[in-house]
Amino acid sequence: MKPSHIEHIGIAVTNLKKAISFYEKVLGLTCYNIEEIPDQKVRTAFFQVGQTKIELLESTDPEGPIGKFIQKKGEGIHHIAFSVEKIEEQLMYAANMGITLIDCKPRKGAEGLDIAFLHPKATSGVLIELCEDKHITG
Repeated sequence: MKPSHIEHIGIAVTNLKKAISFYEKVLGLTCYNIEEIPDQKVRTAFFQVGQTKIELLESTDPEGPIGKFIQKKGEGIHHIAFSVEKIEEQLMYAANMGITLIDCKPRKGAEGLDIAFLHPKATSGVLIELCEDKHITG
């Protein structure tokens, strides 16, 4: 599969405004984008740290994926996202390797990326997101 880099680390939070304040005031980072993804029932905020981003995720619906995650596990790291090329081929490769897919086909995520998730039961308990920026990779 050979990801090029960690695209972002997703962190589930209950209060986006409070979390943004911590990252800006304590860590000195700048939130450069806040975006709502209605079909995923989430509001996101992004920070750039070197080549990697931090994505804060606040649920807009307690029945959405982030709402359920926080109810079950509390706030904290939700997923690690890897940047890949040819995401459709990477999903087929993972499936052929016996990895359970959450998404059999890519879907649109924050910042216009094509995204797909691998099930944590197949990845040692870590929710893995594959991301492709079609603006870069063609």
